[in-house]
Amino acid sequence: MSDYTGKLFSLEGRVIALTGAGGHLVGEMARALARAGAHVAVLDVSLEAAERTAKGIDAGRALPLRVDVRERRDYESALAAVLDRWGRLDGAVFGAGANAPTPFESISVDEWNQILAVQLTGTMLGCQVFGGHMVQQRRGSIVTIASASSGPPLSKAFTYSVAKAGVKNLTQNLAREWAPVNVRVNALRPGFFPTEWSMKNFITPEREAAILGHTPMHRYGQPAELVGAVIWLLSDAASFV
Repeated sequence: MSDYTGKLFSLEGRVIALTGAGGHLVGEMARALARAGAHVAVLDVSLEAAERTAKGIDAGRALPLRVDVRERRDYESALAAVLDRWGRLDGAVFGAGANAPTPFESISVDEWNQILAVQLTGTMLGCQVFGGHMVQQRRGSIVTIASASSGPPLSKAFTYSVAKAGVKNLTQNLAREWAPVNVRVNALRPGFFPTEWSMKNFITPEREAAILGHTPMHRYGQPAELVGAVIWLLSDAASFV
């Protein structure tokens, strides 16, 4: 049975690029995908953070690169580097993020634009460059990172929620558009998986009580608990998803 499931969900030999991979959630995904057999391009606006994630991956399976997701040319350079290293790109995870705890009435246009640029425009540009390559080769799988707050307003992170709603909608549109050429596009919508930064800047004792009060398991999620879904969506087991 283990041999059967291993083959079903195998990513052996696949090449996956991940943005935001120097961070809390996507860094865990990058390490897990490598353990599942993939080669991973570890992309982050901080090369130091990308290299830190890459150090936790077997030698030869990771390529750390600096990518500012707001810049199309960074994506184009990353794609060229990935193709030069491994000769292929089979999938992508778009998880670069930005957030702020600013009360709605005090949100500046600069802050609004910055968060939308990283969360939404960054996903759009990645889909154009990496997804465009997959469309040309007529195969591939893209996983975007939306949020539980992309639907009902579960959070006081106003701009973040607007951006994630956009990511969700973009995902739905591209899933419809690219399915005929065998490029699958799906979104994960995690609940609360707080980082050290978000615990410091967002989560007061009162807010924690409210969050956990409407979370059925009455606890936060752990990064490793997203890994199974990501492996599934990038594998052939999800070939009709």
